[in-house]
Amino acid sequence: MEQTPQKSRFQFKEVPAALFRPRTAFARLGQGAGSTWLTPMLILTLTLIIRILVGGYLQGVAAATGQAPLPDAWQWWTPEMQQQYMQAQSLTQGPVFLYVIPISLGLAGLWAGWGIVSGLLHLTSTLLGGRGSMKSALDVVAWGSLPFAVRDIIRVAYMLVVQHSINSPGLSGFVTITDATSTVFLSQMLAAVDIFWLWYLVLVGIGISERDSLSNRKAFGGAILVLLVVLLAQAGLGVLTSKMGGLLVTRPF
Repeated sequence: MEQTPQKSRFQFKEVPAALFRPRTAFARLGQGAGSTWLTPMLILTLTLIIRILVGGYLQGVAAATGQAPLPDAWQWWTPEMQQQYMQAQSLTQGPVFLYVIPISLGLAGLWAGWGIVSGLLHLTSTLLGGRGSMKSALDVVAWGSLPFAVRDIIRVAYMLVVQHSINSPGLSGFVTITDATSTVFLSQMLAAVDIFWLWYLVLVGIGISERDSLSNRKAFGGAILVLLVVLLAQAGLGVLTSKMGGLLVTRPF
């Protein structure tokens, strides 16, 4: 009996196809019983760590030279809060605050977010009549997230050229921050929206259509619904973190 050739554990050669010929790539990656999510998740992990290391280094340099950017809604803070914030900032310029904590939180968000989005996408696809599995959802979300690795690489290159970190990612620069919760929420939501997020949405929609045998309308409808819910949840968490940060200024430690 002829055996099916075993897939390599790593599929780095599929990265260009997943980005630019996704339907062909997802069909090819779906052949066989094994999962293929390891390759894109390793790439995303690596680019995230590099971006945080470069951003942390530049943030430390800016703080040491007195050029660190001020937080959103700084003008609405009381003089006492501003003074205490500056004191707290002077105490948070060590490697733990610049590298260890951001990398730990970033990796936790990356891997936990991957699992959550995959679960929601699989549930939505099943309700729409899809015949995929949780394994295929994990693969689709992992490979569909590769545009974020491209974004990380571009951001690193930009930061190295201009020698400062990015203050207003995505479309958040179009929002004027005030102390109103609504503007903070809008800014947090738009910070995640850019051409790479749209690219991610397209790849996930194509992947679900290909792997779960759904029509394009259902696949993209389900993907848009899930990713919008996740986007709103992220914005809400960002608002909560921002508000907590404002409260913690009065007691930095």
